[in-house]
Amino acid sequence: MYDTVTIVGNVATDPTQGRTTSGIPVTNFRLASTHRRFDETTRTWVDVVTNWYSVAAFRQLGEHAKASLRAGDSVIVTGRMKIRAWENNGKQGTSVDIDADAIGHDLRWGTTAYRRSARSAADASARGGSTPADPQRDAETPSEPRDRATDIDTSWAAHDGDHEEPESALAGSAHSGSDLF
Repeated sequence: MYDTVTIVGNVATDPTQGRTTSGIPVTNFRLASTHRRFDETTRTWVDVVTNWYSVAAFRQLGEHAKASLRAGDSVIVTGRMKIRAWENNGKQGTSVDIDADAIGHDLRWGTTAYRRSARSAADASARGGSTPADPQRDAETPSEPRDRATDIDTSWAAHDGDHEEPESALAGSAHSGSDLF
């Protein structure tokens, strides 16, 4: 069993991409999480300790991490932590590894521009979902800019006068449909 953790830190190495022995894409990078405290004597912030993690991001998350992250970026990583002992050429140590479930830039320290990637039919069916309904969106490549207004799907939102409650939802209610909203 693994512990799920969220770590805030800085990307210490540029992400590298490879494949597992079974051919699954994986992106790896080192993450440094430095803890600081305020020193009353010097009236400055001082680094106390830095914890180091090896992060692995698989499949599409890994591909997005490779395209988005650079050494020095402030990030938040959530994933499953594993602690393992290692030995190499007579040296021994302990490694703390995180199999990432989610990675994002830490917006306390800068800005980022999010761009949703188009998913193929194979990606969607592998996740048990369906493909997006907008064929133009599917045809776009990540390098093409899009109108920001089309980035947000508001089809789920009820508009004034457009929302009708099904009769079954009102059955047995003492209120009329207009009283519910």
